[in-house]
Amino acid sequence: MTNHPRGLASGTAHDDHTERSGVLRYSAFDVDGQGGNPAGVVLDARHLDDARMQEIAAEVGFSETAFLVEEGTAGEGPVGGDRRFRIRYFSPLDEVAFCGHATIATAVALAERDGVGNLLLGTSAGEVAVETRHEDGRVVATLTSVTPVVRAADEDDLAEALRALRWEAAELDPALPPRVANAGNDHLVLAAATRERLADLDYDQKALGELMARRGWTTVHLVWRETPTVFHARDPFPPGGVYEDPATGAAAAAFGAYLRALGLVEPPVRVTVRQGEDMGRPSRLLVDLAAGATTGVRVSGTAVLIDPADLVS
Repeated sequence: MTNHPRGLASGTAHDDHTERSGVLRYSAFDVDGQGGNPAGVVLDARHLDDARMQEIAAEVGFSETAFLVEEGTAGEGPVGGDRRFRIRYFSPLDEVAFCGHATIATAVALAERDGVGNLLLGTSAGEVAVETRHEDGRVVATLTSVTPVVRAADEDDLAEALRALRWEAAELDPALPPRVANAGNDHLVLAAATRERLADLDYDQKALGELMARRGWTTVHLVWRETPTVFHARDPFPPGGVYEDPATGAAAAAFGAYLRALGLVEPPVRVTVRQGEDMGRPSRLLVDLAAGATTGVRVSGTAVLIDPADLVS
């Protein structure tokens, strides 16, 4: 099945109405300016109501568009004197509590406009600290997730998910057991035993989407372990109207918490998640884990402004 990543083929992405609404388009977690996951960014959403934000997100056509309202300067925080914003994320279908790639895109857009620094973002999932800095001539953004939670996956849910994916239980990696992980929203984590199994993604979108909607899972985070600290990932995202996600910062944070909770890595450690390669949109997400189950997970990446000429079908 061929799918356009994150609405890149959507003709509505050129809509003059959305341009007048101040929508920027960035691709987050790119690799040297290529690939990554497109997100819409509205840096000043003070005058937009819920209905208009939802309308803009549908017009943009990416799986998430972020809407920002500045709330002043925080007197205290991870660094102190951080700029504080309220941020909301809308897919073309609905509002979502947290979106990692749109957070990275928003932070880079702010840094390119105002300079690098530290931000505190009030999301529906909780407060997320973001740092931006210059590295090798680019802006790098690092988000720190809310307190993560990892729990067992229900056996019936797991069986239903495998049927929808058209996977067999024997194709899972027994060293990385299924779990539901949350670092802002829920993701079912399933590990393939082989790279070939991960590469062959042909699932029942309706069946998986219905299961995910019932259980409140944002994506199913499918992974394959290349080395102890390098993983390949794919993320079906039918609740957002997207067959597959080329880079999922929220899932990467949740997966980092999963690795730490199950003792699969020894903090402090950096984990690299390679995503989007099977879609032709390579993405790189860097996940830093400190010791302690209640410590937020740090996810870093870059973002590049999308040339309108790239928004073609």
